[in-house]
Amino acid sequence: MSKQTKYQARLPDSQGFIQYPDNENEIWQALYDRQKGNLPHYACDAYLKGLEDLALPADRIPQLGEIDAVLQQATGWKTAAVPALISFEKFFQLLANQEFPVATFIRSKEEFDYLQEPDIFHEIFGHCPLLTNPSFARFSHEYGKLGLAASKEERVFLARLYWFTVEFGLIRQANDELKIYGGGILSSPGETLYAMSDTPVVKPFDLIDILRTPYRIDIMQPIYYAIDSIDYLDEIVKMDIMGAVTKARQLGLHAPMFEPKSKAS
Repeated sequence: MSKQTKYQARLPDSQGFIQYPDNENEIWQALYDRQKGNLPHYACDAYLKGLEDLALPADRIPQLGEIDAVLQQATGWKTAAVPALISFEKFFQLLANQEFPVATFIRSKEEFDYLQEPDIFHEIFGHCPLLTNPSFARFSHEYGKLGLAASKEERVFLARLYWFTVEFGLIRQANDELKIYGGGILSSPGETLYAMSDTPVVKPFDLIDILRTPYRIDIMQPIYYAIDSIDYLDEIVKMDIMGAVTKARQLGLHAPMFEPKSKAS
């Protein structure tokens, strides 16, 4: 999380206001318009409800205070402006304090479909709607507290749980329809269509299985895990997650379902 970044976060003025240039507001608008057409078909109901509650502007990057006003009332959460990449320690600390980190930059047109660094569209459009949902908010809070207390080695395994739920999780709704709740998919026009295609493998949620599954951040995911409902996140919180981490460490990782990253890339 703390590697070199090619993006520069924008800083707020003394009033907490961030002035974004027109071209960056246009990128937000283009991303918003494209996903607005996709999401009614593919996003889970809890996300769509949260998106409606947030009432995000379509034509400009929102100010964090606008998001906070809704989140605070819904679940007691708020956002925290951060640089592009932060340490695991800082990340867990913020979640444990019910603050969601938001990098205050937006992707370039060259990385419109998929980017390796979380930008403001990813954080706000992808994640913040579900932070209005009590189950999702509780899961995020408990995850932060677990991560804060975990060792460096344990955090590597915990990262896989976050990756296959909050970032790239799928959900089977009452009619067995597959929908998206992971913000990494919901904020990526390319991955939204890919995840809903017949190409990737979709498996039911299994904690040990997830903790043993390798992933790469720079490719479309070859595998996703689906929960039965957004309320199932409350069931995960009740599991012995750190006990499962210990078991997963003993068992070792599954063989990756992707090619190793070349040294040239």
